Amino acid sequence: MTLKQQNENPVSNYMSTSKLTVKDFINNSGLSFTDISTESVRRYHFRGDEVVVIPGPLMLNVSRTGGHRIYDENGVSHYIPKGWLELTWIAKAGAANFVK
Repeated sequence: MTLKQQNENPVSNYMSTSKLTVKDFINNSGLSFTDISTESVRRYHFRGDEVVVIPGPLMLNVSRTGGHRIYDENGVSHYIPKGWLELTWIAKAGAANFVK
């Protein structure tokens, strides 16, 4: 895909043609991340029925202020600020429901 095509369709920048794994994660931040690749999807529920859905979460860092940094199987890095009402996830078939 050319740069012009990417700029015309910025969503394509967030869609990997093949799913990434924990081994693809590059961390130069000095922050500690936990492997959450046993989850198939993660959902943050906020007031007003707003929900942030992250399919294929792989790595998680919880900041000192309670925010969550998440790297997903499409190579997207997410930051979810503290303040959600509920956090839900679905474990992959045969995987642990809680990892930490």
